[in-house]
Amino acid sequence: MPRLASEGVVGADAIFACLGPALEIFSRYSSVEKASGELVTLKEYLEYVWAAVSKEALSMIFSNADTTSFEEDARFTAMWLWTLSTGNIDNSDTSETETDDEDDETSSKTSKTGGYTLEFDAARKIAQGLGAHLEQLTRLVEVKGSTARLLPVSERTQYLFGKEEAQTPSKTKGKKGKKKEAEQLNLFAVLGITEEEDNTDWGEKTVPQMGSTTLDRIHQSMILFAAGRSEALKRFLVEEGAGNDQRFWGLAQALSGLYPTGTDEKRWVDGVLARKKGLGF
Repeated sequence: MPRLASEGVVGADAIFACLGPALEIFSRYSSVEKASGELVTLKEYLEYVWAAVSKEALSMIFSNADTTSFEEDARFTAMWLWTLSTGNIDNSDTSETETDDEDDETSSKTSKTGGYTLEFDAARKIAQGLGAHLEQLTRLVEVKGSTARLLPVSERTQYLFGKEEAQTPSKTKGKKGKKKEAEQLNLFAVLGITEEEDNTDWGEKTVPQMGSTTLDRIHQSMILFAAGRSEALKRFLVEEGAGNDQRFWGLAQALSGLYPTGTDEKRWVDGVLARKKGLGF
């Protein structure tokens, strides 16, 4: 896997490049057995191969990190995005990236991807290789027929913030004029919020209840950033303690390199990372 990556072969291409040699080894023998003498079927063997490939890919994605400390939803999301990638992963530190708070926090547009799709069987194998169960990840994945879709962060808002909280935001008005107001309305359209529901200081006076996993907490931070709720984001990271967990920043950095350039998720996670140093982390 490292050799393939060094030559620019990553994602699905790298995974399937490993399957050929694995099958060649298996096919040398009339039968393959465990130490107990139990026969190993080709299907079971390929599951072991997927597990080995997943483990190696994760060690590359999370450079110098103990991947066993990440929950299964984080490992699964990273592997999914890596499988879809077509170029080298950018692991450069974006925590000191210069951003314009006003422009970046309140600007957005409809997701270009509408999620990240894979064939169901490929998604199932990724989950299986990581010891996860696709059918138990309904808050993260949508399955329709032979296609599985990793949900974009915007579609997780209601789950991450709760129905009432997700439906009662307000837009930032004033200094930037009609253009800024239109951008903010576009953001709320992405978040599934109507203008009629936009009548309170959502997210600015209160912070969400911290998600149960590191990935959930990163997604909550990304949404607060996207909605322009700077104070709520600061309280969530500092006072509520979401930013005190080093896994948070390690996973956020990996996701920054995995999300495709130009997507909302890439912009939002970079915005969160840009506040790391300023907040004392």
